[in-house]
Amino acid sequence: MPRPIAVAITGGIGAGKSEALAAFRRHGAATVSSDEIVHHLLAADDEVCAALVEHFGEGILGVDRRPDRSRIGRIVFADRGELAWLESLLHPLVAREYLRWREQLAELPEPPAVTVTEVPLLYESGGEARFDRVVVVTAPDELRRERRRVPLDDRDARLIPDEEKVRRADFAYVNDGSVADLEAWVADVLRRL
Repeated sequence: MPRPIAVAITGGIGAGKSEALAAFRRHGAATVSSDEIVHHLLAADDEVCAALVEHFGEGILGVDRRPDRSRIGRIVFADRGELAWLESLLHPLVAREYLRWREQLAELPEPPAVTVTEVPLLYESGGEARFDRVVVVTAPDELRRERRRVPLDDRDARLIPDEEKVRRADFAYVNDGSVADLEAWVADVLRRL
């Protein structure tokens, strides 16, 4: 049986990647986000926990004695070296998990036609080779600032510019309209896939 088409969604902070991922899910694609995988690794992977505690110290642990994302965030977003270390630990593990997930789906008696993975740093981490197609979601800067759930910092400065991502992508969407507009665009992409 043919394996599902592997699609990645990427884009900048506040562009609407998560909403696009949800739209793909509503239209029948199997979906997962890198953020969900990181949550799982922090909550359940004892080796990840041990590596984080060894590197950052026990101050990163929450009341449940598991790594606390906000405590880690305060460290890594203030120090690019620490962020680079964290990404070098997590990126290969996240990739391993979503590749394993795709393999498991492909082995189902009736696998989905399309799998979609949200990978915010897809191009920055060199992950595009793991996918058949790439979707880039962009939005005007002012709208992205309004949507941000994280404080302004220098994270955007280390990202590949949207124009370059759009040039390299198979599909690109400027997410400045309604959810209905996004839904219609996603439905069209799935038809084309």
